[in-house]
Amino acid sequence: MLPLGSLYRAASPLLFAAIPPESAHGVLMRALRMGAVPACPEPADPALKVTLWGRTFPNPVGLAAGFDKDAAAVGPLLRLGFGFVEAGTVTPRPQAGNPRPRIFRAPGHRAVINRMGFPGGGAGLFKENMTRFLGTKPRPPGVVGVNIGMNKDQADPERDYAALIRTLGPMADYLAVNISSPNTPGLRDLQDPQALKPLLAALLAERAKSCGAHPPPLLVKLSPDIPEDKEANIARTIVEAGVDGLILTNTTLERPPGLPERFAGEKGGLSGAPLRERSTQVIRRFYALTGGRLPIIGVGGVESADDAWGKICAGASLVQVYTGLVYRGPWVAREICAGLAERVRAAGLSSIVDAVGTG
Repeated sequence: MLPLGSLYRAASPLLFAAIPPESAHGVLMRALRMGAVPACPEPADPALKVTLWGRTFPNPVGLAAGFDKDAAAVGPLLRLGFGFVEAGTVTPRPQAGNPRPRIFRAPGHRAVINRMGFPGGGAGLFKENMTRFLGTKPRPPGVVGVNIGMNKDQADPERDYAALIRTLGPMADYLAVNISSPNTPGLRDLQDPQALKPLLAALLAERAKSCGAHPPPLLVKLSPDIPEDKEANIARTIVEAGVDGLILTNTTLERPPGLPERFAGEKGGLSGAPLRERSTQVIRRFYALTGGRLPIIGVGGVESADDAWGKICAGASLVQVYTGLVYRGPWVAREICAGLAERVRAAGLSSIVDAVGTG
């Protein structure tokens, strides 16, 4: 596994120069579906097991939404060593997303900017793919989340989110409500408590109606760009609504100093190493604001065990990778897990769970 990762990183400058980002993503997705990417069959370390919402995560390292938008390669991705995969963002109707090019790399800064705009085949294709995955025997271990969003032309967001809960909620281990992508006009306005409170009430009611006796937990994914003085009101709204967890954070519209000028001038959300500390601070604040009662999935700049450990100590129960996979390779989850297991033992802990919120 480690030699494969090292080989990928040695070859990545040539790959990045030869293949545009979105084309490279397509090549990797096809390779995964064909079984051409070697799996990582090592057994999970019991010290990394996490149980949340009645679900067992073999390890706390997941793949963030945006990589597998149509749930087309969930099984192969879990076999790479991820403890969970969040498929989506899915919208009710198919849509093309924003014009290409819409993904940009800055390898020297381990950063990506994207302005995808929720492209995908819609709920029908997503459901077909999930049905196929759920029929896999044996099903690979791991948890599968479904990240839901609204179509760009939808004037009533509640209708799209509710429709997706009806259609896909019964298939999901958890649902993630994406109201924080910067690439769909007006989407981030839903984070305002005046809009958020009625939206969450409607979605939780739809979940209770559509998802049977054991409904999937419902999480909300927030932006790292919320003004700090607005966070307490948002946290209170989410807790009072009865939401099950938070995903912190989505990409940022901010451009830290030092990024290449041409790269920084691209519109869209910035992810990767420049987002790492910003997202970790948001995790730390929301962990405090919610009294540690609301499980948090931490995402933003995770590409090493140190990065993951930092977010866990800040208050994240689980972490997610995306840009880290671009720069570290498909076997990044196993590498991070190996490092996390070492840190758990070095800290004298019996479980990764004991590290949550300690730093």
